[in-house]
Amino acid sequence: MEEKKLIITIGRQYGSGGAEVGKKLGKALGLEVYDKEILKMTSDESGIRESYFHLADERAGNRLLYKIVHSMIPEDTSPSLGADLVSSDNLFRFQSSVIRKLAQEESCIFIGRCAEYVLSGTENLVSVFIYADMEARTARIREKGYYAEEDIVKNIKRMDRERRDYHRYYTGKDWERLENYDILLNSGKLGVDGCVKSIMEYLKIRGLIEG
Repeated sequence: MEEKKLIITIGRQYGSGGAEVGKKLGKALGLEVYDKEILKMTSDESGIRESYFHLADERAGNRLLYKIVHSMIPEDTSPSLGADLVSSDNLFRFQSSVIRKLAQEESCIFIGRCAEYVLSGTENLVSVFIYADMEARTARIREKGYYAEEDIVKNIKRMDRERRDYHRYYTGKDWERLENYDILLNSGKLGVDGCVKSIMEYLKIRGLIEG
């Protein structure tokens, strides 16, 4: 289906269904989807080397991800092997390096992790942001059964705040700033499938996939 190299990033409000949009889009396009569960590293008392392998093992079937992560475990290259070995900043640098290397190797989709910023300037990069009104997001989180009814809205706001702070800290830009993205979609109005179809149409208009 693809005509050329294609990299898609998806930012999303909590409860908007952005991750599901990304996974369905990946299936429709035949692209690998890298989400925060795959790219997230856990720093523990055993150190960053184990974190590297943990990242690879999250998706053991993905040979490219394993190859890239494994190749980034030298003795004396970046990320830092100094006192900030397992710091959040160092882990972010490592994660960003993984994202860039994956984007260099294949067409793929990244969900979250400031990927639109990390990959800024990449050829054929399409940055998407999925949002929805609070009522739609509340209904979605309620269906997931993550929280007690009285805690749903509070946790949606908390997660949005954490994503907003994370994005601002590492990029210096506002997470929900329109200029960060090529296309913004309201999943509360379009639904997940509608968002996928809209992105596909956008890609066709851009000439990034066949019409």
